[in-house]
Amino acid sequence: MTGHGFANLVVFDHPLISHKLSYLRESDTGFRPFRALMAQIAGLMVYEVTRSFETVPVEIDTPMERTRAARIDRKITVVPVLRAGLGMTDGVLDLMPEARVGHLGLARDERTFQPKAYLNKLPRDLDAGPVILVDPMLATGGSAVAAIRMLRDAGATDLRMICLVAAPEGVRRLEDEMPDVPVYAAALDDRLDENNYIRPGLGDAGDRLFGTV
Repeated sequence: MTGHGFANLVVFDHPLISHKLSYLRESDTGFRPFRALMAQIAGLMVYEVTRSFETVPVEIDTPMERTRAARIDRKITVVPVLRAGLGMTDGVLDLMPEARVGHLGLARDERTFQPKAYLNKLPRDLDAGPVILVDPMLATGGSAVAAIRMLRDAGATDLRMICLVAAPEGVRRLEDEMPDVPVYAAALDDRLDENNYIRPGLGDAGDRLFGTV
């Protein structure tokens, strides 16, 4: 999707993603179908997110003859932001089971209102290949910026982010502060409200994913 005015943002306009997202947004969708839909949408998005991955030629034997093929030879790392990012990770891993998984836990400091890390468990060689940051919601962009900084501090050089719904405010912040990190979203929503909730949004993704509403 183009025409949204953000150079760093790719919004999917695939009818199957739109169809599944409509059910994901509905307030009466229970946690079990919500979990399945989130994984399915993430899996569909992976095709475009990985389009720029580099491949190398290899020689293989088919049942008929020897031929040349292409393979990704770099280490892929998927990093969900806990806890809601876990719901998209399974969908990504269904397509890329060879990928490694790191974990970042971020919570808002109630005194400073800034994201604070409570978990940082990442592979040591993040510079060995592309890193995909996974978080269903891109609201203010504060957590995304903090997560990207943590990944860069850990050595990541080839970064991209995927989310389900993004607010213009969050996309703009990433464009200003992390202009070299592309963002892939299933939808660009209208705005943040006075409580920094995405509108129309889909509610608290973590609560809906794990049935803790």
